Amino acid sequence: MVYYNARTLFAGIIILIIMGSVSVYAESPKSDEGATIASGSRVSIEYTLKLGDGTVVDSNKGAAPFTFIQGARQIIPGLEKALDGMRAGGTKEVKVKPEDGYGMVKKDLLQEVKKDLVPKDAWKVDSVVQGQDSRGQIVQARVVEVKDNTVLLDFNHPLAGKTLYFDVKVLDVKDIPFQ
Repeated sequence: MVYYNARTLFAGIIILIIMGSVSVYAESPKSDEGATIASGSRVSIEYTLKLGDGTVVDSNKGAAPFTFIQGARQIIPGLEKALDGMRAGGTKEVKVKPEDGYGMVKKDLLQEVKKDLVPKDAWKVDSVVQGQDSRGQIVQARVVEVKDNTVLLDFNHPLAGKTLYFDVKVLDVKDIPFQ
């Protein structure tokens, strides 16, 4: 009799385990329909970036979506914060102040160099030159002034100090499992 009860108990446990795993399986496929943008989400957007005067700086409308991981610092902080909590299909106009975008213009990133270090065809205001820093990293600078023997270069990001205006449409939001 004890053998029979143990066998019944064992069969009952097996049934519970199977039923439990079936119910866990039924709940585990996670639909991304209605997923909201949160830290770790893979987000695809369509956007247009403008300046205060309406000048379009960049846009991917009619092109491939821009995809990034929310919270991974792959986009500027002001835009990332504004997108948090949105869902696929949502649209938003976002105003990003310089301190939440590419930062304020830093005077210490203006550098005067000898003219012979800059290609002659770049001796014009607003020319962009490219070079390497002391660590071998590629850097770009904009010519802001040309003097008799020197050129004043600005190593700030071209959008530093500017308020940015984004028109954004969220195309897709995927929850990514923590790895």
